[in-house]
Amino acid sequence: MDLGFVIEKSAIILVIFAITMLIALYSTFGERVFASYFQDRLGPNRAGPGGLLQPLADGVKMFTKEDFIPETPNKFLFIFGPFLFMTTALITSSVIPWGDTLTLFGREVKLQAADINVAILFVFGVVSIGVYGIMLGGWASNNKFSLLGAVRASSQMISYEVAMGLSIIAVLMMTGTLSLRGIVEQQHGFIDWSGNIPWFSWNVFKQPVAFIIFLVCAFAETNRTPFDLPECESELVGGYHTEYSSMKLGFYLFAEYINMFISSALISLLFFGGFNYPGMDWVAHNLGGNLATLVGVGVMFTKTLFGIFFYMWVRWTVPRFRYDQLMNLGWKILIPLAILNILITGFVIILNGN
Repeated sequence: MDLGFVIEKSAIILVIFAITMLIALYSTFGERVFASYFQDRLGPNRAGPGGLLQPLADGVKMFTKEDFIPETPNKFLFIFGPFLFMTTALITSSVIPWGDTLTLFGREVKLQAADINVAILFVFGVVSIGVYGIMLGGWASNNKFSLLGAVRASSQMISYEVAMGLSIIAVLMMTGTLSLRGIVEQQHGFIDWSGNIPWFSWNVFKQPVAFIIFLVCAFAETNRTPFDLPECESELVGGYHTEYSSMKLGFYLFAEYINMFISSALISLLFFGGFNYPGMDWVAHNLGGNLATLVGVGVMFTKTLFGIFFYMWVRWTVPRFRYDQLMNLGWKILIPLAILNILITGFVIILNGN
């Protein structure tokens, strides 16, 4: 095996891991700042200048708290649940293209840990495993509130995975590829002037219905308000992680913010052009390909961070659904709408083909 390839991929994996953990860490801080702004009150402002060291203080608190394990016959599963949930959250970032290609020391380096041709299937497969981390943790806690939260989470995530997968099918029908990099490359240029009427090349303009369905399902998959029924404090005292403390609780909380980060990145890739931006070809031609790629990385992270902000914005402005409303929305509205969108997309593709 090429040693340079191993070093290149190892470096990319370490950088992605570090950035993912840093963004998850400071997303907790950002959410508290936004919440204080929306509610017209002071936010975290004691730890460090402007409260910037508050996430580090929270991390130290998590590490130093007593690691309590309840009386349960399933102690291994109690410990394994948060580990599995955190692991699946981190693995999904491995197939995401964070930028185009850099040329370093005569090598072309793709800013992606693994460029596989079935990346979409990989992401959905890993995400579907993550629900077991919640279910095992809630069941092994030997607590009725934890079990109810785990049952809510599993049924909610399984239900909305169906609508999310169906919404993606319409995008895949148009792009003809399961590769995330391939989907992003087809959105290159921002404006397609080949036809008589100029139109935007980002998929959000081609598939607005699929985007809305995917966005709603992303909120449900990440257990965020207004779909935070699995950890509804007013009903379940914290839900599936009620009995957890120390870093096992930290894993569950961190994994939620990592899932927000990854889902925002996926939305950017699938619907907003990923690392593409207006004038990218001009920058590459006049200022160099490496600079164009680095700007693209910045654009990709800007889109992703805006997605995280949108998650937080919705949390502090929209009340949560009742559980029956949640399930009705998934099964009776989103799934039929996604199927109808697939049929219309197929009809349009056939007409254009003829």
